[in-house]
Amino acid sequence: MNIRSLTRGDGVVIGAAVVLFIASFLDLSGFDCPSGVDCSGYSANAWDSLSVLMGIYLAGIIGAALLIVSRAMPGRKVAGFELGQFGAAFTVYSLWTMFWTIIDAGDAGAGLILGLLAAIVLAGGAVATPLVPALKAPLVGAPRPAQGAQPPYGQQPGQGYGYPGAQQTFGAQPGQPQPYGAQPGQPEHQQTAQQAPQGGGAPAGDFTPFWFAVPVARPLYGEDGAPNPIAELAPGTWYLAVEQRGPGLIAQTQDGRRGVLQDTTGIQRG
Repeated sequence: MNIRSLTRGDGVVIGAAVVLFIASFLDLSGFDCPSGVDCSGYSANAWDSLSVLMGIYLAGIIGAALLIVSRAMPGRKVAGFELGQFGAAFTVYSLWTMFWTIIDAGDAGAGLILGLLAAIVLAGGAVATPLVPALKAPLVGAPRPAQGAQPPYGQQPGQGYGYPGAQQTFGAQPGQPQPYGAQPGQPEHQQTAQQAPQGGGAPAGDFTPFWFAVPVARPLYGEDGAPNPIAELAPGTWYLAVEQRGPGLIAQTQDGRRGVLQDTTGIQRG
């Protein structure tokens, strides 16, 4: 899975799931055992009770896992529901059960108290991530070109797919042919943008291909109108828009796949 597709809300969910897992090993009861008395039954943790373990702790952890997996497989459904919806439901169920368990407990221990706090953050992150813009922001920002970094073999400095902001010009080296239709000294991303429509048909109207980046991970659907995405566009990566398709765009990924980006709100043009 591309880590750049994760959002800040996903980071909150992952962190809360880790804390919930740690809490499962702590005592459920805060009973102070008198000296000389066998209190093994009062120092049990969640792993000593299958119903508590599965109904509270592992339910929340499974919900977090489903939310993260839904990022890697957008649009994947089970029984008509998306994986992310299943995951959010698991986290809310974990919080609901934890709340009434700690209310019913006579003397809650560290396992229940810490577990309740983790379940609150977990369910809150799962529900609020699609609604709060700050949580929908990318967890990892776009990489910056390293100064003085050694370019890959056969590539000129500053060159590379998905970097339209380069100020250098890349004309053909002496003795090397230029791409068809490219002008000497023309930036590479402009040459690519000019060549892209030739391979995929002329764009409608006076559309001019351009580079863009998405603010959050968004699915790319097939041009045949299939309901399942063929790829996911990740923040921090530049893609080439080669054609207008109604309110959406025909986008091309780094590996040459083309599809329809239906949600173009907030995209950044390069």
